[in-house]
Amino acid sequence: MKKIMCTLMTVFSVALLASCNKGGGGSSDEFAPSMDADTHCSIRIVGDYDNFPELMNRFKEFNAYYPNVQLNYQKISGNYKEMIATVLEGNDKPNIFFSSTWMLEDEAYASIVNHMEDLSDSSLKINLSCIRQGLIKSVNNLMVPLFGRSYGMLVNNDLFEKEGLEVPTTWNELLSVCSAFREKGYTSPLMGYSKKEDNCGLMTTIAYPAAIASIANSPDAIELANKPDSRAGEYMRAAFNAVDQLKKNNCFNLTECDSIDDNYNLVIMRFFEGDVPMMVCADDTPSGTRKREERSQAFIDHPFSYSYNPIPLTDKGGYFIDTPSKLLSVNKYCENLDMTNEFMRFLVTNKALNAMAYEKNLLSSTKEISFESIYAPFGDVTPEYTYSPEGLGITGTVKAQIRKLAFKVATGAMTVDEAVAAYGE
Repeated sequence: MKKIMCTLMTVFSVALLASCNKGGGGSSDEFAPSMDADTHCSIRIVGDYDNFPELMNRFKEFNAYYPNVQLNYQKISGNYKEMIATVLEGNDKPNIFFSSTWMLEDEAYASIVNHMEDLSDSSLKINLSCIRQGLIKSVNNLMVPLFGRSYGMLVNNDLFEKEGLEVPTTWNELLSVCSAFREKGYTSPLMGYSKKEDNCGLMTTIAYPAAIASIANSPDAIELANKPDSRAGEYMRAAFNAVDQLKKNNCFNLTECDSIDDNYNLVIMRFFEGDVPMMVCADDTPSGTRKREERSQAFIDHPFSYSYNPIPLTDKGGYFIDTPSKLLSVNKYCENLDMTNEFMRFLVTNKALNAMAYEKNLLSSTKEISFESIYAPFGDVTPEYTYSPEGLGITGTVKAQIRKLAFKVATGAMTVDEAVAAYGE
């Protein structure tokens, strides 16, 4: 697999990379302990993952410096979004917790934000400068993104080769290749999770990158979209048009797509059946492919080469929408706060973050990002087609609006004009 370093992107320039070795945290690759090695204490991290072996591997590495510090990860039972405020106020307060940008955007979560340590405090010497600016700009130094992610589609490369077709790199090629697959008997050349409006990976993953590109270079458009203001609807027309054109060209079949019952595990398992040319994926779905290769009997019996590609929404290719995944915050009211911040100083280095990303099969959040394995096609995206919504100040409101309206366009509940007019309602 080719390995393409992100030196192509101006946002990840050499100058910025060099700055990763300057400032509060010292070297971004080496951790020098600053506390008594014999310190006895415990650190508890809570989140919504069932398990987090990539983080637990860092526990072992940290214990090489502090053998008497007990670290553990615990999943919060129930709805994490609803429970985390109660957990933070409880008697057994966690030291570190999973956080999200929506906590900063909604006043209802002010009590959670109040618990967050300011990680940019120079006395903590946490090297936030090694993280890509676009991923950390909007979180006010209260959160650390462990991984990066984007929006795209899993591509069965062997299937393209078998049918004598090229993986599409432009919009017209995408339409053409979908038509070619249909002529060869494939009911739904594009597939993805489509059952629920509030979690529709198929339509959101197609429309959201186009929507971001439409407003990225206009602060006024971003402000209108964030409110949300109905005047922002016209900026979203290209996003809704993309969904509508794919629908009219029968690039996806909703009956087939609706047979997939969840937006993560079953999306991957359906793709591994080997008869899906392109599986549109949302959020962290591609990260689960490596572990599920051995769980799919179809893939075991008939393995194939696959990659994760940008959806080519323009005549110049697709977008790299660079967004953070799985953020951590320190609870400033926890016990053993000094050692907790010491662990964060250990974790926020190129070495630790890149190791976690490799193990998790996600993109790293550092400026040393590389596009390895299935993510290699994203290394070809040019700087002008690379956007960080968080860095631009685009809030979750925009994604929520796009998700809702693109779903209605795809299912025929709205026309493109109606979706444009409905933005902000």
